[in-house]
Amino acid sequence: MPPVSEGQEVFQLSIPIVIFLIVLFYGGTLFVSYLIGRKKENADDYMTAGNKIGFGISAASMTATWIWASSMYASAEAGYNYGISGPIHYGLWGALMILFIYPFGKRIRQVAPKAHTLAEVMYARHGRSSQLMLAGSNVLGSTISLTSNFIAGGALFAILTPLNFGTGIVVVAAGVLLYTLWSGFRASVLTDFMQVMAMLGAAAILIPVVFFAAGGPGLFEAGVAAGNVTPQQQSFFSSDAFMNQGAPYIAAVLAYAIGNQTIAQRLFAVRQDLIKPTFITATVGYGATIIGIGTFGVIALYLGLEPLDGDLNSLIPQMAGTYLGPILLCFAFIMIIGSLSSTADSDLSALSSIAMADIYGQSKGRNKANPRTMLFIGRITMIIATAAALYFATARFSILDLLVFVGAMWGCLVFPVIASFYWEKITNAAFTTSVITALTIFLPVRFEWIPVDGTWGYVVELLSIVGVGVILGIMGFGFFGMKPALIIATIGMLAVLPFSFDALRDYSVLTGSLVAYAVSFLVCYFMSFRSKESFDYSVIKKITGDFDEESPEEDRNDHSRMVNAAADKQGE
Repeated sequence: MPPVSEGQEVFQLSIPIVIFLIVLFYGGTLFVSYLIGRKKENADDYMTAGNKIGFGISAASMTATWIWASSMYASAEAGYNYGISGPIHYGLWGALMILFIYPFGKRIRQVAPKAHTLAEVMYARHGRSSQLMLAGSNVLGSTISLTSNFIAGGALFAILTPLNFGTGIVVVAAGVLLYTLWSGFRASVLTDFMQVMAMLGAAAILIPVVFFAAGGPGLFEAGVAAGNVTPQQQSFFSSDAFMNQGAPYIAAVLAYAIGNQTIAQRLFAVRQDLIKPTFITATVGYGATIIGIGTFGVIALYLGLEPLDGDLNSLIPQMAGTYLGPILLCFAFIMIIGSLSSTADSDLSALSSIAMADIYGQSKGRNKANPRTMLFIGRITMIIATAAALYFATARFSILDLLVFVGAMWGCLVFPVIASFYWEKITNAAFTTSVITALTIFLPVRFEWIPVDGTWGYVVELLSIVGVGVILGIMGFGFFGMKPALIIATIGMLAVLPFSFDALRDYSVLTGSLVAYAVSFLVCYFMSFRSKESFDYSVIKKITGDFDEESPEEDRNDHSRMVNAAADKQGE
């Protein structure tokens, strides 16, 4: 194992060992995919595994989908940037958000027990424009997610093997595509179970080994003495960490749960009575693992370690290559490959489901869509998505920046989507207008295209205060209902009011997210509260359902009648 460069003792796995590990990992997952393959694949199983996955597989899959390599890398980056509170502000809020979306998941399954995508449900609830809007955001988000996982794979190969970044992203993309293409979502969830076991086992061993190899508890004192950390980075209650990392992430991950089709797909796949234990298990598994992995970044900070080539995406493989022996380095390699593959295959399955259900299936009609054509479209989508993500991965964006941007963008959708499952007054026009308006204002605030000062600065801060209330209100509503949610939202806004003006404008990532929530809420609410619309939620169950089954003539006629009724309600 030669060092990767002079002056930096980071060791690499030899090419024969890398080939062995890659064949072992991807060969094993391909074998599992082959075992569960069917001579005649079913289109619904390819998308949601028949809506009947049990607890063990569903909990492992939900955990693996949230614990992706990008999350590991981003948590380490947060630890390196913000010190000991960085991984907590990344992992803790992410874990709690899994828990907070559980009540909404129950409601979504209640009104749409056999749906395949959230966009498909929005078609039944509102009509085509809302469906395409949600599907488009899902496609963009899943492609970015896929890209970030390929970047993580490229960084892994570039540091821990003699192969370069480009070879790494190609190997990872080919390996994931190979086994996912075979059986779609069923392959994704069953291999997730293997992958999450490998990840959790490896993390439990590697984190303490690296910590003690780097100096153990004494490294904190030494790091302070050497001037490697600031007072903010030493504090568990760092305001820098909360305002720049924690607060934007609270907003972002709530949106992730709604906007990310990989989560929705598992929600529709798990047995309805197992939704609660699945989400609780994923909460614990994600929080413990991601906060633990983030200590790699904290250790690097206290040691004064400089990321290779200044690339913060390199921190985890760099720490592993510096402090682990050959055997444990192989475990670390498998852990990272497993984490990025588990999410990358979920992204491919999500993208294929959107193409199958939202683009082809609903355009043809549930009882007119050809299941064989759907499967062909799903597999072609996976190939195209892989090629696109490979192209984007060559840009080597910051993974943390990508994740926060996507989460904030999805913030434009959270209130309209959630409210559509509870409030019968919301119309297609209110949904569409609120999302577009929120996105139009979010982008210049997030990227500071217009200087946030003067009157515009106060407007942004006022909207941000409203955004705080919207997020807290949504969280409270899920568990406690409307009245407690209004109280929680009001208290939250009053609590931040004295500290917001002339202050929030300095945090564009945070204000961008909050403005997205606030504007979508205000537009959606004021366009709906006087509406005479009274949506019948039983329509959703009739319109969303299996594509790949022979339906009785009576059911087909009933379905057509309900589709026409839904279209009439929305003026389409």
